[in-house]
Amino acid sequence: MQRLYEPLTKSFRKNKGFLDYDRFDAISKKYTRLFEDSSTIAQLLQANGYPIEEKLNGFYFKPMFTDYRDETFVVVDIETNGSKPGYSQVIEIGAVKISGGEIIDRLETYVHCAYVPDMITDLTGIKTSDLKDAPSRKTALLMLKKFLGDAIFVAHNAKFDHSFLSASFKRFGLGCIGNPKLCTIELAKRTIESKKYGLAGLCELLEIDMISHHRAYSDALCSWEIMQVSLSKLPEYVQTSDDLLQFAESSMKDRKAKKA
Repeated sequence: MQRLYEPLTKSFRKNKGFLDYDRFDAISKKYTRLFEDSSTIAQLLQANGYPIEEKLNGFYFKPMFTDYRDETFVVVDIETNGSKPGYSQVIEIGAVKISGGEIIDRLETYVHCAYVPDMITDLTGIKTSDLKDAPSRKTALLMLKKFLGDAIFVAHNAKFDHSFLSASFKRFGLGCIGNPKLCTIELAKRTIESKKYGLAGLCELLEIDMISHHRAYSDALCSWEIMQVSLSKLPEYVQTSDDLLQFAESSMKDRKAKKA
């Protein structure tokens, strides 16, 4: 299923956000081994957070029809006891849900773990004893999956958080993350002039108070603060959520062409 997201999104973009059943089926059969009908495949995608909606004779990619100011974003940060999901795990999850530019919900939890290395404790302050009575990995990941829904997944260095969590979801039979991802580092590089684009560097530049760096919920809040600054500096041609997603990955050449 994971191989389907990128080509499907590209096809939606080429076809003004709409794919009829035949085109949707053709892409699904090319990139998956599933033999279900298009409606069943769409339901599987939706269950993994991929934001499509069935209407009339096909499917719509919702971010192409949603003003980014009205979009639902979930800004996520995780702490882990290592860098590779095959050998390590999430030990803390922090997330804030944004709708219409306002925080409407929050998620903060430790995750049970049998061992936290000293170097991770030194960095985060989290000890193995802190996690003794925390929710199990599957329970905590399921909490996050439900919290995400089909919102846009946002993180500072989103590639790491998104891929680590997606691998963790798959390990516990929760599918993979289909939510489109938005990286606040990449967005900041296109909207904020800075010598440093790490979380601490941008917070210092923008005078954002970091309550507790390298703690998941605090870092998620800081990422949202940085994102708000970036949103205030977007060019006028960015109007929909998909415009925003593409802008955050755009080259200088692409941006100059849009302004021309």
